[in-house]
Amino acid sequence: MELQVLPCDLSVCKVTDYAQVDWSAPFTFTGYTDEEYSLVCPASAVPDNTTHREDGWRGFRIVGTLDFSLVGILARIASLLAENGISIFALSTFNTDYVLMKADAFDRALAVLRENGYAVKG
Repeated sequence: MELQVLPCDLSVCKVTDYAQVDWSAPFTFTGYTDEEYSLVCPASAVPDNTTHREDGWRGFRIVGTLDFSLVGILARIASLLAENGISIFALSTFNTDYVLMKADAFDRALAVLRENGYAVKG
């Protein structure tokens, strides 16, 4: 399985609404519930209406389009990293999964994954 490193530092935020989100910024993810407006975006694109912000995230994506019938891909990655004391924040899109972790654990996470047969590019 191939993983591709995302080319930017990310921030995880809570915003008052999505009016100020830069939708042209790649790697922008949102989640809206009855309790919050969440936003993950490049650190350089955090909007002014952010009420809470946590910087210092890095991430990678699983390369290719993952069929919905595939089982255990994200679970295997999460397990390997958990066994090595690395906490993750996972996001999924229609095509694939993205795995984020704090920047200070990123290189160690990639090393663990490489040791377990994952190809990492970028």
